[in-house]
Amino acid sequence: MKEFFIILGLLLGYTLSSIYVDFVAGWRYMYASSAPVCLIMGIGMWWLPPSPRWLLLSATQGKQDITTIKQLAVSCFCRLRGQATDSSSLQEVDSILDELRADLEKQVTIGEIFQGKCLKALIIGGGLVFFQQVTGQPSVLYYAATILQNAGFDAASDATRVSILIGLLKLIMTGIAVFVVDKIGRRPMLIGGVSGMAISLFLLSTYYTLSKDLPFIAVIALLSYVGCYQVSFGPIGWLMISEVFPLRFRGRGLSIAVLVNFTSNALVTFSFSLLQDWVGTASVFAGFGVVATAALVFIYFTVPETKGLTLEEIEAKII
Repeated sequence: MKEFFIILGLLLGYTLSSIYVDFVAGWRYMYASSAPVCLIMGIGMWWLPPSPRWLLLSATQGKQDITTIKQLAVSCFCRLRGQATDSSSLQEVDSILDELRADLEKQVTIGEIFQGKCLKALIIGGGLVFFQQVTGQPSVLYYAATILQNAGFDAASDATRVSILIGLLKLIMTGIAVFVVDKIGRRPMLIGGVSGMAISLFLLSTYYTLSKDLPFIAVIALLSYVGCYQVSFGPIGWLMISEVFPLRFRGRGLSIAVLVNFTSNALVTFSFSLLQDWVGTASVFAGFGVVATAALVFIYFTVPETKGLTLEEIEAKII
């Protein structure tokens, strides 16, 4: 759902940019259009319930009365899941509390981050968000209009408006991923989606090499790449980094993973135009295809299936 609403925002951005593209200093209107959304989010945060695990952590540290905190944690669980209070919620709270008490006695040091389960979780989480970016996603996202112009949509306004189609496809495919991820599983969707991404990238490279007089090939390859990304790396990368890190390492692990994500994003974003000028667009997309193939190998041998498991069960599975 996080990814779904990110894509909804992107689609709105594409739509507004198609309106403002012919305006003088239209980028100013883009910023102004985003401001009300920020205000809505700021107001909505007041109603966001606290994390039950964070509440229970304060109880293990003796900061709050444990009975009161357990009742509040159960209430938060039920509110987040939209269900009535029952015995299973209380049992889950007790299980989490026991885990937190055990973890409190063995807090992770900086050195332990790179050992054992913590290192394996870091490789899985960091590797997923790294490949999520270096398989070319920022290039398609930020340079969609430029790529479409190169594919034959000469006017900037035409290319910008066609990019709305990309945003709409991203939204539809992410919506599909939301409904099937807990039925199909994380690994099958990652393997299938990344395979499609690799094929699409090689097809896009082939277009720039051999068939520039057939621009529809570039459009089909772009749409195929986007669709495959949105049922694999797009939502599942973020989902799995919230699942694989051990509880006592979760805060630091997520921070490192997000740092890797945005560093990789910046690397691809700023290097795309330079690489285009240096080796040509065809070679750039072929390189992304090779990286996508490497990502597929990484997923197959490294990433576990986490469908239907609690955080504690996932931690036990990562050996």
